Amino acid sequence: MHSVLLVDDDADSLSALQFVFEVHDFRVAVAANGNLAMAEVTKHLPDLVVTDMEMPEMDGIELCKRLRCHPSFASVPVVLVSGGEPPMHAPVVWDAFIGKPVDFYKLMEAMERLPLIRLGLAGQPPAREDDT
Repeated sequence: MHSVLLVDDDADSLSALQFVFEVHDFRVAVAANGNLAMAEVTKHLPDLVVTDMEMPEMDGIELCKRLRCHPSFASVPVVLVSGGEPPMHAPVVWDAFIGKPVDFYKLMEAMERLPLIRLGLAGQPPAREDDT
């Protein structure tokens, strides 16, 4: 089973994303901001991070920067989501950008283009433990 860390300060957004990923057989962890996300990543390295851009305490861009600067987390694919446009002033430290409200088909399409996804993480349902 593959894992995703969902990061958003909006509980409704988190619930909707969590539902979609669980339906696609992902193990899901959630965090309400970047600080909590960093703590979660250090406990359980996810296969994918989906983070909101604007959050209190630590926003999604800062989270992406910190993930990219840490050797253990640098290769984890990150999808940045926002109700606005992608920031033009910041270096692109995420792998894909999706606007809010999140179109789940676009999210899955973006995941298909991510390096680890092409190796089989989301292109097909992961094998269940009882199938192996």
